[in-house]
Amino acid sequence: MDSGANGYSENIRRAITALQNGEMILLFDLEGREAETDFTIPAMAVKPSDVRWMRKDAGGLICVALDPDASEELGLPLMADIIREANQQNISLGKVVEKGGDLKYDSRSSFSIWVNHRDTRTGIPDNDRALTINKLGEVVDKTLNGEEIHFGSEFRTPGHVATLRAAKGLVHERMGQTELSITLAKIAGITPAMVVCEMLDDDTGRALEKDDAKQYGIDNDIVFVEGEEVVEAYEIWLRSQTQKN
Repeated sequence: MDSGANGYSENIRRAITALQNGEMILLFDLEGREAETDFTIPAMAVKPSDVRWMRKDAGGLICVALDPDASEELGLPLMADIIREANQQNISLGKVVEKGGDLKYDSRSSFSIWVNHRDTRTGIPDNDRALTINKLGEVVDKTLNGEEIHFGSEFRTPGHVATLRAAKGLVHERMGQTELSITLAKIAGITPAMVVCEMLDDDTGRALEKDDAKQYGIDNDIVFVEGEEVVEAYEIWLRSQTQKN
């Protein structure tokens, strides 16, 4: 494995550069987990053409992963917790909310609320979703820089963009694309608000096989990164932060 002076592999360095330039990468989680590859791009860099690209070439759900500290400051709970509370008013909701053992790939999901920015019309066209995504990136950036943000003044719910709340411990706690993408953002030194969208197979309707996703990356000059690479890079990054302090 080729490593630079900072200890990162060449592939991770390519991914960092791509993200710093606002470009798309492909992010695979783990064999035995979801075993899925997501289109991944910084939220603040997204254009309507990127939304079109994701819905046509990836085909999965377009979501925005958010930094855990920013999510907490903005008051964004996990959707499962909202439904559990709503169960007090509507008892049938308690029967559908996820419970331990429900998910085949993890102990819980990371979904928070679905939003539209208040300047959108219906919220679903490419330009509307791009605006909502950009603004989510902006509020995360402002929040982490100490600005007071009133989330409800910017966004309304229900909406057409799913937000994902990263686990506090990131990849030390959970190995979803939510945490992997936010971890990469921190390593790259960019705002930790990342768009993720699963790649699906047009023929089978299932998740695109890893080798096919890799080939798509080769054909389109997009960096393909595996979750284990991200974890390794995160350990290097954490050590560097400790040394700085």
